[in-house]
Amino acid sequence: MRAGQPRIVRLTAEQLTASAQDLGVLLADVVEGGSSLGFLAPFDREAAADWWRGLAPAVADGRLAIWAAHDDGSRDAGHDAAHDAARVIGTVSVGFVDKPNGRHRAEILKLMVHSSARGQGLARALLATAEQAAAEAGVTLLILDTETGSPAESLYRSGGWTEAGVIPDYAADPAGALHPTSLFFKKIGGSSAARPGPARQYRSAARYR
Repeated sequence: MRAGQPRIVRLTAEQLTASAQDLGVLLADVVEGGSSLGFLAPFDREAAADWWRGLAPAVADGRLAIWAAHDDGSRDAGHDAAHDAARVIGTVSVGFVDKPNGRHRAEILKLMVHSSARGQGLARALLATAEQAAAEAGVTLLILDTETGSPAESLYRSGGWTEAGVIPDYAADPAGALHPTSLFFKKIGGSSAARPGPARQYRSAARYR
């Protein structure tokens, strides 16, 4: 990792709980900016932190993988107080499928970057980290959804993702207005066979949206 680059770390359940306040700052910032992430305004930092804490059991038993990008305190003329306060400046999650015949696929969830840390390639780095980890876990198909017309669409298309379709009025933005959602998929890894898994059934990734 080069000096000044964010440090991307996969969180254990304990680390997730310890980082919940910082992740809450990040989530509240992104929702305040208008991103459709499943929450309505007003959405304060403490409510956001509580949401992250609630994911710890899923992380502990492997149903969900979460990464956090940490700003290790680098300073330059472009940094401001809001940036410095957001120690966690980005995150991405991977949710695993519950059915035995679907263990070959997983879902990219909650890819977000703090408003003060955008335009530096962090979203692309987080996405690549999640894709690599999913492939190493035996996943061969990734899916995700994003608001139609959002800047995220260009990120996914340039990263080799294929649009599967658009669902009208799928989700509301933080202000409550309904917007269409674009569905994307990406084939990864080398095998199309179903990934073997433990006897324990994974819960659907949909609950972590």
